[in-house]
Amino acid sequence: MKKMNMVVAQSGGPSMVINQSLVGAVAEARKSPRIGKILGARHGILGILGGDYVDLRKQSAKKLAAIAATPSSALGSCRRKPDAADCRAIFEAFRKLDVGYFFYIGGNDSADAARIVAEEAEKEGYPLTVYHIPKTIDNDLRSCDHTPGFGSAARFVACAIKGDDLDNRALGGVKIDVIMGRDAGFLTAASALARVREDDGPHLIYLPEVPFSEDGFVRDVKAAMKKYGRCVCAVSEGIRGRDGVPIGAKLGSGERDSHGNVQMSGTGALGDALARVLKEKAKIARVRADTFGYLQRSFPGVASETDSREAFAAGQCAVRAALKGELSKGTIAILRAKGRKYQAAFAPRPIAEAAKYTRSVPKEFIARNGHDVTGAFIEYARPLVGALPATGTF
Repeated sequence: MKKMNMVVAQSGGPSMVINQSLVGAVAEARKSPRIGKILGARHGILGILGGDYVDLRKQSAKKLAAIAATPSSALGSCRRKPDAADCRAIFEAFRKLDVGYFFYIGGNDSADAARIVAEEAEKEGYPLTVYHIPKTIDNDLRSCDHTPGFGSAARFVACAIKGDDLDNRALGGVKIDVIMGRDAGFLTAASALARVREDDGPHLIYLPEVPFSEDGFVRDVKAAMKKYGRCVCAVSEGIRGRDGVPIGAKLGSGERDSHGNVQMSGTGALGDALARVLKEKAKIARVRADTFGYLQRSFPGVASETDSREAFAAGQCAVRAALKGELSKGTIAILRAKGRKYQAAFAPRPIAEAAKYTRSVPKEFIARNGHDVTGAFIEYARPLVGALPATGTF
């Protein structure tokens, strides 16, 4: 087959291991005689449209190893949803560069963008193999048991909650921690991994999958205060009332990206609002709130070993699948092999399985009381996160 060049890019929110996927794809592409130039587009589709590339074949092994271990998107990112005009410009650029392979690393919106490019290429008669490489700290891709980026962000959350619980032990009162998760509560659920002792926080966990009630929240906190003498709450930024509208979205600026997502992570409004509720309705004097926000995505030094290894493998598998040619537009599904010992498996799947739509935390992972998780979730998440730092108390 004719040797063709390759473009790889990153899209959506950064993560601690997205560069592992980038370097995994580059490492695998370098092995193939069918791939010529390996070009990294800066800032996703914007880089392709602007002709802004990094020659990834020329990078040293030492440089790539350093990039792989570095959080955030080394090539830069964007949230552009391509339209037909964008796609025509992309194909014009690809023709000039003799590009036959395009890899896009990101979440469900990025998969949707890659799907659009792939489908428009078919309409235009441009021979292009497109693969989405999964990434999202939200862990909400329908095509995957779990996604690269989640394990490391979950590790950050668990460590941060563990530290906040120690702080709360010392000073008492109520601490509210708002955690990323617009539609799915996987990351907030991971706060439960911080528990070792019976009285460890978080004492209350609120996910978007369970309708949120202010009155119920006040009752839950009062009960926890009575039982523990203090209370640590892990709250998803996407919690919503029975109307289905995220409370944080009502409090924010209403800013949306090109995929229609409302900005919620860049504001502390939800935490402040919940703190006011407790002060006014529960009459609790010491209530504090923090929003973890963007710290969850690119914090150095806490990446999960499992997450890092699997992110690299996802990049490798995407290139292998593209070269094999079974699918002209695909994604890499990360599955969990059966058996007591944790093991992941990787498989190419149609890109539509990852695109646009998301999944939620399964019911079997949510406690019946609506403000906790089950042991099944702990068993699911623990191998993805790894062992946490040990702590002691009197």
